[in-house]
Amino acid sequence: MPRRERVMRMSVEQPLWRALAGYRVLTMFYAVGLFATAYDRFPRPGIAVAYFCVLFVWTLATLPRVASAAACTRGFLALDLTLAVTGILLTQVADAHARIVDGGPTLPSIWTAGAVLAFALKGGWRWAAVASTAVAAANLVERGSPARDTVHNVILVWVASIAIGYVVEVARASERTLARALEIEAATRERERLARDIHDGVLQVLAMVQRRGAVLGGEAAELGRLAGEQEVALRTLVSGGLVPPSRTSEDAAEGAVVRLVEEPEDSGPVDLRPLLARYAGSRVSLAEPGAPVELPPGAARDLAAAVGAALDNVRRHAGADARAWILVEDEPGEIVVTVRDDGPGIPEGRLAQAEGEGRLGVAQSIRGRLRDLGGSAELLSVPGQGTEVELKVPKVSTGKAERS
Repeated sequence: MPRRERVMRMSVEQPLWRALAGYRVLTMFYAVGLFATAYDRFPRPGIAVAYFCVLFVWTLATLPRVASAAACTRGFLALDLTLAVTGILLTQVADAHARIVDGGPTLPSIWTAGAVLAFALKGGWRWAAVASTAVAAANLVERGSPARDTVHNVILVWVASIAIGYVVEVARASERTLARALEIEAATRERERLARDIHDGVLQVLAMVQRRGAVLGGEAAELGRLAGEQEVALRTLVSGGLVPPSRTSEDAAEGAVVRLVEEPEDSGPVDLRPLLARYAGSRVSLAEPGAPVELPPGAARDLAAAVGAALDNVRRHAGADARAWILVEDEPGEIVVTVRDDGPGIPEGRLAQAEGEGRLGVAQSIRGRLRDLGGSAELLSVPGQGTEVELKVPKVSTGKAERS
């Protein structure tokens, strides 16, 4: 079945860029409004008008530049900060000295904070500290003395920009960690899926060759020994495996990237009964409802494979003469399949021991499959009274197997 690669980009800072774009536009109109209300008090209003024309065009023309960290280049940041600092210094020329001394606003007013915040979002708290220092110096030069309100505004911009820059850096680190965790989870699920498939085929064949070779003796015994060694090596490989290195974007500001390989979804539910009918035989009885038992295709295949793994365990541990029964129940919210045998049962502690030895029959081929489907597998065994395995799968699966 063809597979496709799905790319997920996680960027918690993207909403901050959208907010910054809106902030720049609103504060630009706010600065123009402040000037318009005090127009008659400016001794040289023409300078202010020229500056606001440039500010208006610049703010609207550069909105795409503050749409993301990738678009916000260093050259743009430098020009943006230069425009903010120039506006602050031009206030001395355009406005009356008395208004400046009384704490009147600078020409760009709070628009300058947007220029500083762009530095914070792009480069973190260190860039924010540099930009806010430049704005602070320009404000002190414009005022002529470190007045109380000027110092207050400078400190406010400093603290806010550095704090936001630090939050952005923490968010980026968290995104990379989350991307790594998602890739590890995806790799683990893929390894478990491969382990189940290998257990259902290759490992069982190797185990059979090992047993038959020991019985036949001679060259067959040597072949059986080699098969046993390969079985152990293969079990170790599929139970451990390697996790690929995390793949993040080249520019950390773009957010973390996770690439998951998945198969296309099958269309429409399938009837579980034909998938289980192949297991019925002279020593395996199947009891099923008269109506179709529908599940998503992936869930139906995995549930049937789990039933097959349970029957393999019956043949292996209870003997070829053991009888088994499969009961299918179509409940309102879930499908329940019970596999029962009349074998000798499982000694206490044997399952934990087998899982520790890397034998994945119950751990992966049965419980692992049901866990991925959002269901459960319960095993009840009493020595001398057989074994019963109850498999439950929700009709609307919450796992990932239905997408495989």
